[in-house]
Amino acid sequence: MPCCVAKPRPEFPPAAAIRRQADAHGRLALRVTPGARTEAIEIGEGRLLIKVRAKPTDGAANEAALALLARALGEATSRLRLLRGATSRDKLVQLPQTHA
Repeated sequence: MPCCVAKPRPEFPPAAAIRRQADAHGRLALRVTPGARTEAIEIGEGRLLIKVRAKPTDGAANEAALALLARALGEATSRLRLLRGATSRDKLVQLPQTHA
């Protein structure tokens, strides 16, 4: 019998679908739900809905949300910038420019 059960990996929408939610300047509106039972990213309500397990203490939920978003986009977390909403559930994030 296995000693540990692996956490299920969250499923993400395709990176292209996430990027299409951004405005012409590469800004993406997020709605973050901290303290969720499972981590997830969904597209809905004209913005990205991100659920993270981290609590909204000392910016932990912000960091977790950006890390989850970066993973879904295949980017480094350091390439994403929180523009607005550090203390709100509604946030605005600057995505890195893609070179086509």
